[in-house]
Amino acid sequence: MTLRLFADHCISNAIVRELEDLRCEVLRLRDFIPRDSPDAVVIAEAQSRTAILLSLNGDFADIVTYPPSKYQGIIALEVRNHPEAIPAIMKQLTTYLAAHPEPGHYRGRLLVVEAHRIRVRE
Repeated sequence: MTLRLFADHCISNAIVRELEDLRCEVLRLRDFIPRDSPDAVVIAEAQSRTAILLSLNGDFADIVTYPPSKYQGIIALEVRNHPEAIPAIMKQLTTYLAAHPEPGHYRGRLLVVEAHRIRVRE
C-alpha cells in the first residue's frame, strides 16, 4: 500500500519530489486549502484525506495540542533554522519510510525527524 502524505505549505518542492521518487503519494496543502490556514484546519484536512501530516511546523510536534493517538500520523521535520541539515533529515526519513511502508504503522504516532535520529511518540 502506498503512503499518503499531506505536505504542509512549508514543505519544499524538492522534498515533495524526493518522497514521490520513493513512491509516496504526496498531497500538497495548496491544492486543497489556503496556504495561511490555521494549524487546526491543516491537520483536519490531512485527516479528512486519510493522510499522514508532513510539516516543518514545530507546533505539530506538541503532543498536548496534537495528541498522536487522534491522527493518521504526524511527521515533523526538525530543521530549526538550519536548512543545510535537510539532506541528512531526508536521508533519515526516506530510510524510515522505506523500512515501514504500511500506513497503519504511522497511525497514532508522531515522528520527529532530526539529522541524526528519529524520535517516535505515541
